[in-house]
Amino acid sequence: MASVFFRDSSYQGRASLRRRAMAFLVAAAANILLVLMLLRLASGPPAPPPPRNPVLVDLLPEPTTTPTADKQATRQKKAGRKTPEHPPTPTAPSAETKAQPPAALAGPLKMVIVTPDVFRASDISKLPQHPANQSQSASDSDSADAGSAGDSTTDGPGTGPHGEPLYNAEWFREPTDAELSFYLHSRPPDGGWALIACRTAARYHVEDCIEIGDSPPGSGLARSMRQAAWQFLVRPPRVGGRSLVGAWVRIRIDFTQAAQR
Repeated sequence: MASVFFRDSSYQGRASLRRRAMAFLVAAAANILLVLMLLRLASGPPAPPPPRNPVLVDLLPEPTTTPTADKQATRQKKAGRKTPEHPPTPTAPSAETKAQPPAALAGPLKMVIVTPDVFRASDISKLPQHPANQSQSASDSDSADAGSAGDSTTDGPGTGPHGEPLYNAEWFREPTDAELSFYLHSRPPDGGWALIACRTAARYHVEDCIEIGDSPPGSGLARSMRQAAWQFLVRPPRVGGRSLVGAWVRIRIDFTQAAQR
């Protein structure tokens, strides 16, 4: 017959009570910690420490004297120590020097006394000129007259765009009708004209042209000729036989039915 063993029920009850007590203690400890954390959070962050009084420090440069001031003070001290020098006493002239007149001291003047006739005869402006000198003077006057005759004409100083002399232009090559008609928007009226001023450049060209006037007024002929002026070939003005490249010239273009020049 099989034997059967039974465990005491009081042992099981004690074990269950022990487990329940441990669980209660753990739950209570957790609740206590949670309450402490909530209280700490509710109290807010800790107050900051009280501010400290700032400390101000002023850095002042040390008093220094410039070398120039020291040198001037040293020179003034040295100058004050020196004893004033007495001016030299002038010596009185001797009796022999007082007795002699100025003419005797300088010596006799070397003069040649001539008569009025000899003085008039010594005038070199009345002497006859040498034939070679006469021919040279004549050639110089002829060249001067020739140079002045070939000079360019002008209306006088101050008539240019910036106050320069404005000379009348002399064509090296007159512009063709094709060169002018390209810049004309319409056929110019008979008797119309355009007047511009240009500065002469190398190789008979002109530059920096400006408009002076045109007829009929407002026809735009001066503007058209200013645009076509890069093709113009004009001789530079001549003064005293010398070409003035860079001088200003006045260029007038007259328009007729036969030819537009």
